[in-house]
Amino acid sequence: MGNFSSYCRCVDTKRVSNGKKKGRGNAKIGNKYLACAFVEAAAFAIRFCPQAKRFYDRKKAKTMTEVAMKAVAHKLAHAAYYMMRDGTAFDVTRCFA
Repeated sequence: MGNFSSYCRCVDTKRVSNGKKKGRGNAKIGNKYLACAFVEAAAFAIRFCPQAKRFYDRKKAKTMTEVAMKAVAHKLAHAAYYMMRDGTAFDVTRCFA
């Protein structure tokens, strides 16, 4: 699951050792087209799904707009992974619970 999110560029490339930040990592690893697709899907989810909008507003109150948008994209990447793995339909209550 984590590898899929990383491949979709939905998570940061962090290098932490003993609680200390070591370098910046490589931000260009992964599929840029999937990253763009999940951010666009997040924008539509925020616009048309009240659960996604509520999650986005909570994140946006604590962080910046871009970080909140990426958090919604990460949630959608989680959902997409489990939909492909299990062959199930999308369930918004499980995604944004």
